[in-house]
Amino acid sequence: MTDESPFFYTWQRQRGARGLEITGGEGCHFDTPEGRFLDLGALVYQANAGHGHRRIIDAIKAQADQLCLSTPSSHYPAKEELARELLAAAPEGFTKVFFTLGGSDANENALKIARLFTGRYKTITRYRSYHGASMGAASLSGDWRRAAVEPGLPGAIHVMDLDEGVPGTQIPRVLELEENVGAVFLEPVVGANGVLIPPAGYFQEVREACDRHGALLVCDEVLTGFGRCGSFFAFERFDAQPDLITCGKAITAGYGTLGAVLVHDRVARFFEDEELVCGLTHYAHPLGVAAALESIRVYRDEGLVANALALEAPLLRLLETLPGTGARALGLLGAVDLDLDDAQLGALGGALRKRRVHAHLKGKRQLRRDRGGAVVVSPPLSITEEQLAEGIGRIAEAIHEVNGD
Repeated sequence: MTDESPFFYTWQRQRGARGLEITGGEGCHFDTPEGRFLDLGALVYQANAGHGHRRIIDAIKAQADQLCLSTPSSHYPAKEELARELLAAAPEGFTKVFFTLGGSDANENALKIARLFTGRYKTITRYRSYHGASMGAASLSGDWRRAAVEPGLPGAIHVMDLDEGVPGTQIPRVLELEENVGAVFLEPVVGANGVLIPPAGYFQEVREACDRHGALLVCDEVLTGFGRCGSFFAFERFDAQPDLITCGKAITAGYGTLGAVLVHDRVARFFEDEELVCGLTHYAHPLGVAAALESIRVYRDEGLVANALALEAPLLRLLETLPGTGARALGLLGAVDLDLDDAQLGALGGALRKRRVHAHLKGKRQLRRDRGGAVVVSPPLSITEEQLAEGIGRIAEAIHEVNGD
C-alpha cells in the first residue's frame, strides 16, 4: 500500500506511507500476504488473548444476534454483568463503572469526573507518559504527540518524577502538589515511552501527597491492564490505591471497541445528587461489551494472567541476552535500550519485518534522549517460553544485522 490509499495512516507523513496488511491469525501469530508473523507486540498492546480466539468471536456473533443496538442509558444483562466483573477485579470500595469507546476517552471522562468532583482544573502527569490521542488525553500526555497539538487544555502540569539520567533505573521523587490540583494521572508502568517500572514505595508517596492536597489519583491501565504486567491491573504489583482506574485496549482483547472508568465509592457517591455531565452515543455498545465480557472469562479460564507472571523472569533473562543495556520487565511487558539512532532504528524495523517478528521500536522522541532507542516486547499473554525465545532470537539477529556484526 502507498500514499494512494483513500484513508489516512496514523502517526506518520502520508507520502510513501505503507500499512501492514493483516489477513488473519491464530494464537501468538498473525498472517499477512508476506507470511506469518510472530507477534511480540500484541499488535498495539491490545491482543492479550491472542489472534483468532473463537470464544471471543462467537460471543460477539451471539450478541449481534440477540441485541446489536442500544442507547447510552440502556440497561441490559451483559452490560450489568461486565460492570460487576470489572468492579470485582478492582480493589475494595469501587462501586461504579463509566463505559467509554476506548482508552483515550476513558481518560477524557476520568478528567471530567475529577473536575466535577474536586472543582479543580489542574492535573499532574509525567513528561514520559501517554494517555491518549484525543485533545484532553493528549494534553495529559507528556510525550512528543502532545507538542503537535499545543496549546492543549489549561492546567496540564508535567513533571519529571522518574530519574532519566541512568538507563534502566528509576528513583522516586515526591510530587509537590499545589493546592488547586484536582488529579494526578499515572500509568503504573510507563509503557509506550520505554517501560519505566517504579520502585517500591513510589505509589505510597504519591498517594500520601494526593491525600494531603485533596487530589484524586487516577491509574491509567489502558496499556498495562488485564494481565499485561502479571496481575489483573498493574497497580496491584505496587500496592497502589487509586480513586479512578481507566481501561481500554485489552479490555476486549482487541476484539471490540470499548473502554471504562472504574470509580471508587468516595467519588461515585458525589454523583448521587450532582449531575454526571458525561455521555457518549455508543457508550457500552453491546458488541464491545460482549467482547469484553468473554475476554475477561478467557483471561481467567486460560490462566493468562498467571502465565504473564510466570514468564516475567524468562522474559527478563532473554532480554538480557540482547546487545543492549538496561533490560527490564514486569509480567509480559519488557524493554531493552539500544545504542541506535533513528536511522538505525528504521533499518532495524526493516530487519524485524524481514524476519517476520513484530515488536515496538522507540526512538529519542519517545525516550526523551538525544541518542539511543529501545525495543519493547509485549506479546499475547498466551505465549510460551519457547515462542518467546524464538522471537527474542529473531530480534537479536536483526540487531546484529543493523550493527554490522
